[in-house]
Amino acid sequence: MNPETTKLKFTQNAVCVVIPTYNNSSTVADVVRNAMEYCEDIIVVNDGSTDNSLVETNGLKSIQNNITIITHPVNMGKGKALTTGFQAAMERGFRYAITMDADGQHYASDLPAFAEALATHPDTLIVGSRQFGLPNMPQKSSFANKFSNFWFTVQTGKKLPDTQTGYRLYPLNKMGKMKLLSSRYEAELALLVRSAWRGIDILPIPINVYYPPKEERVSHFRPGMDFFRISVLNTFFTFAALLYGYPSMLYHLIKKKLKTEN
Repeated sequence: MNPETTKLKFTQNAVCVVIPTYNNSSTVADVVRNAMEYCEDIIVVNDGSTDNSLVETNGLKSIQNNITIITHPVNMGKGKALTTGFQAAMERGFRYAITMDADGQHYASDLPAFAEALATHPDTLIVGSRQFGLPNMPQKSSFANKFSNFWFTVQTGKKLPDTQTGYRLYPLNKMGKMKLLSSRYEAELALLVRSAWRGIDILPIPINVYYPPKEERVSHFRPGMDFFRISVLNTFFTFAALLYGYPSMLYHLIKKKLKTEN
């Protein structure tokens, strides 16, 4: 699917791209420009950046008239940035939002794959799945993903090859005003789990990913604190799965089956 066809499909299906950014001045403008080749509707959430993301001549300032930029006065975390982006998307009438990271890891050339998957799987949460073992890929990413995948299966009974990726298409119309339990890094995992509990279908599709050399890498992941927060969240979700998650999935499964039969 070429860029123009992808643009048309996204417009027809009310799809926008949401890009949260925090101190990604060297990459965010290129990420946005590349995404604009495939989608006309881009929402950038500047999560309290303290660098020159918005003022550099070759930065977002040069394309600000062609996109929507929403700024948090202070850094509030990726989860809050996503919430802000989703709310803005729904207020503008979009039914779907594709999230991309602003650090250049995600290729805009994979956007047609999301458009194709959406055409055959509407109202589905489509999750990009990275290939592991690539050059420059941090070992901690592979470990964190396996850790996250295991607990996602425990909490939902479903398997996904990559629960840590930020390249996703969210069905906003199915999610409604889903409130996040965290405003930080682990919010994306929570979105997956709670979507599964709500009976939303989840579909993985392969994507490409770029990892810059270690000296060029910008990461806001705090190994100690963020791993602790993820562990606490997983503990909570594991208990909640027994009391609410599994009964909720059974309810939605029966409801979907009855609807199909009628």
